[in-house]
Amino acid sequence: MSTQQHFETVIVGAGQAGLAAGYHLKKQGRQFLILDANERVGDSWRNRWDSLRLFTPAKYDGLPGMRFPAPRWSFPTKDEMGDYLEAYATRFGLPVRTGVRVDRISREGDRYVVEAGEHRFEADNVIVASGAHRAPKIPAFASELDPRIVQLHSSEYRNLGQLPQDRVLVVGLGNSGAEIAFELSSTHAVTLAGKEAGEIPVRHGSVPARFTLPIVRFIGHRVLTMRTPIGRKVGPTFASHATPLIRVKTKDLTAAGVERVARVAGVRDGLPLLEDGRVLDVANVVWCTGFRHDLSWIDLPVFGEDGQPLHDRGVARSMPGLYFMGLLFQYAATSDVLPGVGRDAEHIAKHLARFGATTRRTEPGDAHGLTPRELEVVRLVADGKSNREIAAALAISENTVARHVQNVLGKLHVPSRTAAAAFAFQHDLV
Repeated sequence: MSTQQHFETVIVGAGQAGLAAGYHLKKQGRQFLILDANERVGDSWRNRWDSLRLFTPAKYDGLPGMRFPAPRWSFPTKDEMGDYLEAYATRFGLPVRTGVRVDRISREGDRYVVEAGEHRFEADNVIVASGAHRAPKIPAFASELDPRIVQLHSSEYRNLGQLPQDRVLVVGLGNSGAEIAFELSSTHAVTLAGKEAGEIPVRHGSVPARFTLPIVRFIGHRVLTMRTPIGRKVGPTFASHATPLIRVKTKDLTAAGVERVARVAGVRDGLPLLEDGRVLDVANVVWCTGFRHDLSWIDLPVFGEDGQPLHDRGVARSMPGLYFMGLLFQYAATSDVLPGVGRDAEHIAKHLARFGATTRRTEPGDAHGLTPRELEVVRLVADGKSNREIAAALAISENTVARHVQNVLGKLHVPSRTAAAAFAFQHDLV
């Protein structure tokens, strides 16, 4: 039996991007719902391989309003990250509906329609926060391998017990490939195909790394952005390239006995064929070949010729009320990772408050108990003016402005200037 509901905003995805967006909408007093395909919030992390730890220390792993509960320079496990996201949603009372996989987003009239199996949600705004990657990327020739060869994508790999005790070919020398190959080398003969994209110059987690990481983060967060000339020139290319090896380096792989070979080019007689013409006799293949950006379920004219969304810092250009979160280089090199999602979420929430559609309008002339002067103040607050600027515009003292702002917050029952601005836009006070 099908069901239909209407919400002001629907967020697709309850990972770090979707929860950060929900946090900021909650602060504004917006009506919204977060949909996630997993059974529990945080399962997108829990369902990765068992030994995975984050590459960034806990001090950088928190979302807006809640630090990560671990020593600052420790590296959380993937389960700890999943539990943190679940606790985050609970702490801030974010309305998440799990076990709901979105199949299609379309538009009917002035509203978006989000379809998930038998469920149908109508929304004035939609934030797509399902992540920068969604579908495993495996070369087409993989289907030509001998069916007796066990094949797993890195998204399916959990631990070394999944693979028979025979030679394993790991394809792809990014961080996932290096870590999985290193782990498998303790019990299997491992061959690793591919070329690394460099390595960070310091040992991961070391004291020198503690000094280096803030510099790297500053460059990725503040320099390589769409606001800087160098960011616009090299940022998208930089973000789409493979990440240098961080924790497991090539010397670690050599010491563990991992054999390095050329890239896999195809299949010959049911076995992997390398670029140099060698054929490998292996019993297992783990494809650490990344993911492709699959947004084919969005049935809206918002994509360019390359299949990527046309947007300005996550705001869809041709579809008012449609937003994206967690895209590669959405605004900066950090946009698709934990240190960057909070800033992008705040930007989108502010844009939605100012320009997004709302279902909660009041009748014209309803001032919600505000005096004419308080109305003037709240309109200037909504315009982003400081107390000093408001005082100059209205020819009153800053103390008087501060008193009016406090009166506005009390009458509108909101906790902050940001929330007051959102209220003003929602209720046609500006």
